[in-house]
Amino acid sequence: MTNQLSGKVALVTGASKNIGKGIALEVGASGAVTYLTARSVDDVPGQLASLNRTVAEIEARGGQAIAVACDHTDDAQVEAVFDRIRAEQGRLDLVVNVASPDFSEMVGVSFWDIPFHHISACLDIGPRSNYVTTALAARIMIEQHSGVIVNISSHGAESYLLSVPYGVGKAAIDKVTRDTAFELKPHGVAAVSLWPGLVLTEGLLANTVLTDDGRRELHGLDVSFGETPKFNGLAVVALAADPDILERTGGSFWTASLAREYGFTEDDGHLPPEMANGILTAMGDDMPDYWRGVERAAPADPSA
Repeated sequence: MTNQLSGKVALVTGASKNIGKGIALEVGASGAVTYLTARSVDDVPGQLASLNRTVAEIEARGGQAIAVACDHTDDAQVEAVFDRIRAEQGRLDLVVNVASPDFSEMVGVSFWDIPFHHISACLDIGPRSNYVTTALAARIMIEQHSGVIVNISSHGAESYLLSVPYGVGKAAIDKVTRDTAFELKPHGVAAVSLWPGLVLTEGLLANTVLTDDGRRELHGLDVSFGETPKFNGLAVVALAADPDILERTGGSFWTASLAREYGFTEDDGHLPPEMANGILTAMGDDMPDYWRGVERAAPADPSA
């Protein structure tokens, strides 16, 4: 354990797998008593991830974690989580909003052909759920005149990524970040958005193909430039431990850029590229077909 967050209390949503799990592991291993939420706590047949497994891994690294089943579309369940944290700990120092819907069915599909329930999901689990957790966290953090809220967003907030509903949801998350930060700053509470690059989650890696020369490819793209979930966890820990975090409040930050500022790396010592989306857009006509539906450069202006 690094103990950077020793004595702190944290909440990480969507912590059973992928980037949420990676963040939870680093926050828990850094000394914070860490509450974890997802829809279910126990193992699900056929799946390799669960909140209980995340808790076990944090405990194996010397940390303390508490799993709480919570559907973040149900405000009463979310309120109960915060009531429990207040009752058991009396404080809350860090909230990381990771919970999100499944975006896979939207990739490469024109917005007019995407079922309308997807835009509802992208607005409900994301900007709305982040708003609710931020409001509930504020009621605790303002009393102690300190706290950090990290919303997991992406550069899809500003440029095309995956689909229209995805980008609309991410833009709304960043707006929630900026405006809540404006009201929270006088109370000593910070809110920031984190923009990961291509994260090498369990689900992504399971779909990669190992080439003859040892590279991992996903739909024709060498994904060696990607980031681990742990790398993003290190970014969250660095933000939460930064005594000058209020200078960043309201901002959106690439994980790889924070790594260069705070001095953390992947386990093997390398640094993923800043603004990883540039790797795809720079491919131009060489971009694999699948990825043309993921990352699109802005169309040329015919009037130029």
